[in-house]
Amino acid sequence: MRPPTLYDRATVVMGVAGSGKSTIGSALARHLGREFRDGDSFHGPGNVAKMARGQPLTDRDRIPWLENIAAWLTATPRGIVACSALRESYRDHLRLAGPLLFLHLEIAPSTARERVANRNGHFMPAALIDDQHATLETPSPAELDVVRLDGEAPEPVLVAHALSAVIGVPEPGQRVVGQVLHAHPDSRSPASRRANVRARLPVTDARR
Repeated sequence: MRPPTLYDRATVVMGVAGSGKSTIGSALARHLGREFRDGDSFHGPGNVAKMARGQPLTDRDRIPWLENIAAWLTATPRGIVACSALRESYRDHLRLAGPLLFLHLEIAPSTARERVANRNGHFMPAALIDDQHATLETPSPAELDVVRLDGEAPEPVLVAHALSAVIGVPEPGQRVVGQVLHAHPDSRSPASRRANVRARLPVTDARR
């Protein structure tokens, strides 16, 4: 069986709140005829209530959420999900689903605060934006499956760049963190990868 190409992979649109993950992810899904899910829909009621009170989630809070998203990615070939995936350990947990493509939408804290403050009907308050930026671990060159995009670009431009990343053709505005491999960058068995990810996810009050 041939290794999966970029186009065959499920896609995670990542970034802080207000970066446009849901907007870009749903646009990608429409253009590509794929299924899209917002990562917020995988949170339990306790997590939603906690964030609505302005309390950041702990890693313990996030583990079931990440497991739910990883299970959906496993069951949804070429699915597209919007997920903050702020820490490298969170991204590693999602990678347990198999080969993925991460699109990191990068925006300034001031832009994120303005966008979140102006949206209606969402539980995430603007007060958590600084915490998200403080917790964000920008993907390193070792993360070979990540493409960084300018989340402040006009929406049509950003969608075009995201589409070209999925298809595998770089465009201006894209920064590939590492050479994207056709095979999963971690050659260990799924069981050993799972054990390693769980060891890297602390259950203290470390914040996202």
